[in-house]
Parts: sequence; structure tokens; C-alpha cells
Amino acid sequence: MTTDPDKQEVLIVTGMSGAGRSTVANALEDLDWYVVDNLPPQMLRPLVDLVERAGTNLPKIAAVVDIRGRDLFGDFLDTVQQLRSNTQVQVIFLEARDDALVRRFESVRRPHPLQGDGTLLDGIAAERSRLLAVRESSDLVIDTSDLNVHQLATTITERFAAEGRAGVQLTIMSFGFKYGLPTDVDLVADARFLPNPFWIPELRAHTGVDPEVRDFVLAQIGALDFIDHYAAAMAPVLAGYQRENKRHATIGIGCTGGKHRSVAMVRELASRLEKLPGVAVNIKHRDLGRE
Repeated sequence: MTTDPDKQEVLIVTGMSGAGRSTVANALEDLDWYVVDNLPPQMLRPLVDLVERAGTNLPKIAAVVDIRGRDLFGDFLDTVQQLRSNTQVQVIFLEARDDALVRRFESVRRPHPLQGDGTLLDGIAAERSRLLAVRESSDLVIDTSDLNVHQLATTITERFAAEGRAGVQLTIMSFGFKYGLPTDVDLVADARFLPNPFWIPELRAHTGVDPEVRDFVLAQIGALDFIDHYAAAMAPVLAGYQRENKRHATIGIGCTGGKHRSVAMVRELASRLEKLPGVAVNIKHRDLGRE
């Protein structure tokens, strides 16, 4: 679909109950869409008007509209047609086979919204009938029968992520082991195999940000070998994170006080990993300045 930068972009997520609407909504939120769940179709126009009046940097809106709206859902097609006159609208319809939907409802032990006094299959059949016209008029139909939540999120990300947007936001953090391991890291490496600049009088007062300390640390035997091999090892990991929709990751590199070795090594590692496709790197020095 060709986008018009002068028109508000609206994505409507609808389809069968149990087909993955919540997963799609979460994936869109991770892509910085403004997501509203269980919105009656009649509220779409006021929502768009409200956002447009807000002015700067109009967010992309995603609205989950489904059978939970009961009688209000009956105006769905008319509302979408009216929106298309001056708004950029796409409708995603999520569907799945009966056996997949039954399995999902049974796993969470919840009834189908249209089940009433009947069976799960009765509710599913009633919903399919009511949504037939909506499905036929949708811009994109996704069958989620054989997709797990990660695969579905990946499908949405690949289609709706902004061009050039990083697949993984990677934080590389230096820290001092004497202050304790950080609790919010995915991977930890130890730079204490290198000589400590603390014991060099002319380097003690400086930090790994300073060129003299950085040069000293990186000149030590094994320092650049470690960086080269660690960066090479992280390349397939970060690529896998993107495939599995892990959007945020943190690497911790520690030394004794978090002032010299870990700081220098973090900065050098960041310079390697920021060159990987789909990776945006942020540097954090947790304990710098504590000494």
C-alpha cells in the first residue's frame, strides 16, 4: 500500500476471536504505533480527529475492532468506508482453522464471545458468518493457524516496521563487580583478565573514556582478540533476536570497579556491534564516577 505522508495512517486489526489480535496489538505497540483495544467502530473517526488536532508528529494509530463490540460492530464496514475518504486506512483480518481456535480457547479455559449456551464450535461458526463480509473487504488476511506468538509478531514487524528502524535496541553496559552484578542484563562478560590501570599511578585518576586508558587497555594481550571474537559471536545472536522479536537486549562487561577496563572495552565493542544490520547500540556506564 502506497503511503501518503499528508494523511493520518490508521491500521484496523480485526478477525476471529482467538486468532491473535492481542499478539498483533503488542507487536504494533513495540513498533511505536498508538494502539487502542476493543474500540467500537463508531469511535474511530473521533479518535482520528483527536489525534489530528494534537498536531505535531502524528502517531500511527492501530485499533483493535472485533465482535466484542456486539451490536456496535454492525457499522464496521460503513465506518471504514467513511474513513477512507480522507484517512489512510488498512484493515488486517486474522483468521485460523476451527481446530486451532478450539485448542486456543481450551488452553485458556474461556468461552467464545458468541458461544452462549452452545459449544465452542457453535460460537466460532456464528462469528465466521458475521465476519464474512469484513474478511472479504480486508486489505490483508493472515491465517495464524500454524503460527506461534513469536512468528505472528515477526510477520507483523516485517510488514509494518518503519523503514530503517532498528530490529534490536542493544545496550552495552560497563559495571564494577565489587558493586554487584547488574540485574537487568542478558549476557555478562568479564574484563578482569586484563591488567588493571588502577595500579598505574599516571592512569589511576583517569577512566576508560580517556584516550590514555583506552589505549593502555586495548594494547594488552588478548584485549582485541576478545573484542573480535565476542563481536563475531554476538552477530548470529543479535540476528536471532530480531527473528524471534526480542527487541531489547543488554550486554554487561565488568571489571573490578567499573572505571577503567570495562569502560574501554564497552566502547570498543559498541563500535563493532553498531555496524551490524538492524542493531542500534546505546552505551551505559553504570558505576563510572562512584570512585
